[in-house]
Amino acid sequence: MTKLKLSALGQLGPDVAVPRYDPRTLTTGIVHFGVGGFHRAHQAMYIDRLLNAGGHTDWGICGVGVLPGDVRMRDVLRAQEGLYTLVTRSPGGETETRVIGAIHEFLFAPDEPEQVIEKLANPATRIVSLTVTEGGYSLNNATGEFDPSGADIVHDLQPDAVPRSVFGLITEGLRRRRERGIPPFTVVSCDNIQGNGHVTQGVLSAFAGLKDADLGAWIAREVAFPNSMVDRITPMTTDGDREALAAQSGIEDGWPVVAESFTQWVLEDHFTLGRPPLETAGVQVVRDVEPYELMKLRLLNASHQALGYLGLLAGHTYVHEVCRLPIFEDFLLGYMAREAVPALRPVPGMDLDAYQHGLIERFASPAIQDTLARLIFDGSERIPKFLLPVVREQLALDGEISHAALVVASWAAYLEAVDGGAPVPPLQDQRAAALLAAVRRETAQSGAFLDLRELFGDLGQHPRFRAAYLAARESLRQHGPIGALKVLHAAGHTASAGPFVGQPR
Repeated sequence: MTKLKLSALGQLGPDVAVPRYDPRTLTTGIVHFGVGGFHRAHQAMYIDRLLNAGGHTDWGICGVGVLPGDVRMRDVLRAQEGLYTLVTRSPGGETETRVIGAIHEFLFAPDEPEQVIEKLANPATRIVSLTVTEGGYSLNNATGEFDPSGADIVHDLQPDAVPRSVFGLITEGLRRRRERGIPPFTVVSCDNIQGNGHVTQGVLSAFAGLKDADLGAWIAREVAFPNSMVDRITPMTTDGDREALAAQSGIEDGWPVVAESFTQWVLEDHFTLGRPPLETAGVQVVRDVEPYELMKLRLLNASHQALGYLGLLAGHTYVHEVCRLPIFEDFLLGYMAREAVPALRPVPGMDLDAYQHGLIERFASPAIQDTLARLIFDGSERIPKFLLPVVREQLALDGEISHAALVVASWAAYLEAVDGGAPVPPLQDQRAAALLAAVRRETAQSGAFLDLRELFGDLGQHPRFRAAYLAARESLRQHGPIGALKVLHAAGHTASAGPFVGQPR
């Protein structure tokens, strides 16, 4: 067994790709917040590709953790001198194993806030990137505005506070750069939020403006926030993944990453201090990301929400189990073709029909062992961003909404199951208390779940959506998840016929 570290790279077998560069020669050009599995399978992998091609050693990544759980990532990466293993698996079962060294340092902000701020203020840092999840942007989901009520945000807004939050740290780094006459870095969000660059600009400038109005205006005016679309299914690492890597490749890695073979990154070409030539590493660098972004959010991410709740209610554990059932495949393709695609703009160079069927193939791959429980994490952040925009656009177009309504109803049914002690995965959501209280109210008041304005805004009061939701809830109660899918399929799910033809409204 070979413990992963720089001196051991030469001992690994020929089936393991190793860095063709020396990670010790890297300097930081990118500071990244949120070093989880996705970042290591995606952005860091693209930088590793670039470094393997030769040169560009000034674009090394300094990872930053802000959450208590990030201590373990720091300790693993430091013990392994920044190295980790990425294992990719194709739907056909082919496996590739690769050691990545692009993250050459890691800082844990709660213990090292000054080091993090000075790293941000260093002129060599030209890009600051984020994978802090959809819930990490302090947004009001109903209004889309910055919400300054979170505990860390409230703390950071106090005079002379040592920053705790991602946006507090970035703001202080930018303040020091401005004070020292250093041009600002570019901020790149790699999270699944529509218009993620615009959203990040709004949040950061709003936060900074509450600290210093002039600084907030300077950030809004001078800092670049390119939009991006990212895609690679990356389940959480399990002990089984570590054991499989040890057995197959002889590598002892404290935190490897397993991901699907498919990967895509579409990035707007808008940077203040230059960028690495990412297009040579497979990134699509474009002028307008929005068509690609909407395609991914409304087809892939919303479909994940559709799979998660209905699949769990039907007693399944893994994504591939659900996607191999014809009734679920029909439901997903029906949602995508009839509801999501009409809400998209033309996507340059993309065959949307092939993309939809490609998603089914990716979801149905048993090689990844992706869990339904992972998909439903923090649903109160994901459904308002991925699915509800489709409903709003379809209502405006007088289009079909019955598939999306069933997804929202299945979310409520899952919450009801959790509240009743049913054998389903535990609820992991920052709004858990409010969600459970809302579904409890439905016993006395049908549709009370839609009255959560922080999630649904005025959409919850739309008569057509409300009727579709209530019909879907009733169908789930009467027929169960599989039965409700069959009822929807039998109804022909036509826009003109309305939701759940022949079922109670």
